[in-house]
Order: sequence, then structure tokens, then C-alpha cells
Amino acid sequence: MDAISLAEARLNLPNGLNCAYWDSGRSRRADGRTIVLLHGFCGSSAYWENMPALLEGAGRLIIPDLRGHGRSSAPGDPTYTMEQLADDVCELLDALEVDRAIVIGHSLGGYTALAFAERHADRLAGLGLVHSTPLPDDETGKANRLKTAESILAGGLREVVDGLAPKLFAPRHLETMAESVQRVKEIGYRASAHGAAAVTRGMRERPDRRAVLERTGVPVLLVAGAEDGIVPPEKVFAAHGPDTEKRIIQNCGHMGMIESPAEVAQAIHSFVENV
Repeated sequence: MDAISLAEARLNLPNGLNCAYWDSGRSRRADGRTIVLLHGFCGSSAYWENMPALLEGAGRLIIPDLRGHGRSSAPGDPTYTMEQLADDVCELLDALEVDRAIVIGHSLGGYTALAFAERHADRLAGLGLVHSTPLPDDETGKANRLKTAESILAGGLREVVDGLAPKLFAPRHLETMAESVQRVKEIGYRASAHGAAAVTRGMRERPDRRAVLERTGVPVLLVAGAEDGIVPPEKVFAAHGPDTEKRIIQNCGHMGMIESPAEVAQAIHSFVENV
């Protein structure tokens, strides 16, 4: 296991992506439940490293490194759209012979999960957003995405990661969880600069997907951090359908799976048991 990724396996997908992923193996449960966990921007599968133990018995866990992140390859496309990332997930499930899955995404992973729900609805058993939102970027956000992409390609990936990582945690945790903040930085440094810039452009282009949450037809889990300065609760809960479970994690910023792993795991475990 690489220190910056959980991924222990690789597959060459039909679309050309060399996808690295962690797989707990086929579930022993009679229902054969499969849960896919998707990480955030400049992260990797290691963002979810607390979950395998905490979600033991919940089902088969598949945790990939998204394209351009962790140990997955970084194709040369100038933009990685959320639709491309969603198709990567679908091709990985095809290769692993998984018909349907509960797809749960953190931040960027949530944008990917929403695109998956829209494009591959027949493969979706449940949908979860953790510190993510169906809302698109506003005009200021779009301008900032372009500046970030330009900065990364100019050699500023490390600077971008150094500026981002402290904002991901609740202020109270910057000292008490200093090692975790540094670990998030180390994971970010290892992302592909091209991939990080390409996915930044993709996040800029993502559409409003509130209707996806309202009409998805499968159970939905929305998890927000009470002290999230990146995606505050009102953005996480911007839309919901009739079968939606909402959770607010107190004393938590944008990194609940690291800041409050037991609470996030409990929310996921409870949710998947009812899917």
C-alpha cells in the first residue's frame, strides 16, 4: 500500500485510463451490497482510509483513485469533466462485474457521483454526498477555478495544496489535528499537476444538478460539516428528494472522514442498511 493511496490493484479501462483502486472483495452478505467511495480534489483513496475498518460488514467497498489523482494515470485531456469521471467509475464497475452500487462521494467525488446518477441511473442503488453540493459554481467561483488551474500549470501545485489544506479542516482542528493536515498536503503534492488543473476546469463546467437529487429515484444521503468553510450545510442541502437522509456532523469542517470518521461511518452504515 502506497502511503498516499489505499490502492493495491490496477486495471486498464477501455477508455485508456489506468485506474488504481482498493477493493475489499466480494461481500459475504447475502444481498451482495457494493459501496463505492470517491475522494475529493487533490486527494486520493487514502482520504477514506478509516472507512474499511469502520464499515466492516456494510458490504463490499471499492475505493478508486480518480483520474489524475493518487496512483491512477493522468490522461492528456485538457479538461476532466465530471461526466468523464463518472464514466471511469462505471467502466471500473463493469470490469469488476458489479451491476449496481451505492455511490458516495466527498466534494469532487460528490460531483462525480451526481454525474454518475444522471448518466448511469440503472447502475445506481443509492447516492451519497459528503461535504458536496448539487449547485454549480457561481461566476466568482468559475473565475477562481481558472486562476487555480493556471497557477497549478505554472508550477504552483504545491502552493495551491498548501493554501487549500488548512481551509479543509474546522479551525479548531488546525492545531489538534496538525498531522492530519500535513498528511492531506502530502497526498495533494502527489497528484498530477496536469490532472489537478484538468479536473479544476471540469469542476468549473459542472451544471446545476439539483434536479438529479430531487428525481433520482434511489435513497440519498447528504452529510455536511457544521464548520465546513468550503461547502457549508446550506449548499449540501440545496436540494433533496422524498427519500433523503440529512446529517450534520458537529465540530467538523470539510473532511469528516478524517475529522470525525466514526460519525461519518455511522451515517454511511445506517444509510446503506436501509438501501
